[in-house]
Amino acid sequence: MTWKEQALAHAKDQDPKESCGLLLNIRGKQKYFPCRNLSMTNHQCFIIDPQDYVKADNTGDITGVVHSHPITPPTPSQADKISCEQSNLPWYIVNPKTETWGYCEPCGYKPPLIGRPWVWGVTDCWTLVRDWYKEEKGIILKDWDRPTTPEQFIEKPLFELCAKDTGFRMLSSTEQLQVGDVLLMSIMSSGLNHVAIYLGENVLHHLTDRLSCREPYSEWLFKCTGGRYRYDA
Repeated sequence: MTWKEQALAHAKDQDPKESCGLLLNIRGKQKYFPCRNLSMTNHQCFIIDPQDYVKADNTGDITGVVHSHPITPPTPSQADKISCEQSNLPWYIVNPKTETWGYCEPCGYKPPLIGRPWVWGVTDCWTLVRDWYKEEKGIILKDWDRPTTPEQFIEKPLFELCAKDTGFRMLSSTEQLQVGDVLLMSIMSSGLNHVAIYLGENVLHHLTDRLSCREPYSEWLFKCTGGRYRYDA
């Protein structure tokens, strides 16, 4: 079997869950290495098991990422394009029902700040903050490791713990907000599980299951705010 036939068989076996695997170069031959998908939510379609990644890396040279789109056409999604850039590897996508393939490779793709879909760990509220600071201020903020699922993050939010080491300081009650300040919020949770950027009368943020947007800093968002921070590195 060719590596594509192996990947297609894996995709059919995993359907309706997304399959994932790695393309390897083993002594000059392309081989498909199936991996376990650790994703437990609809927001995150696949997460390659780190242990499988290490096994694959010890077996051969990793030359590509392979996954399936069981429901949609094998066209790269925005999350696929972003993750492809982060991996610095070509991505192959297969639909197990139509047996058709899609492809993308690193090309410098950058998602728009407004209108991006929410995907945990790929395009979420912290990703938006990092991208805004990079585009608007030329500052590269650390991308902290997140738990596997957003549910685990809600149980133990990291923003307060990571703010200082990321270069932010908490504002005193007498300091006025400035454009670019970061607001930590509690959205349907007891902890500060959300982050937004202050833009004057508006905020830029990315709520779960919504598109990223700019909206007024309303009374409700003000009441949700539990911390105000300024980059001061």
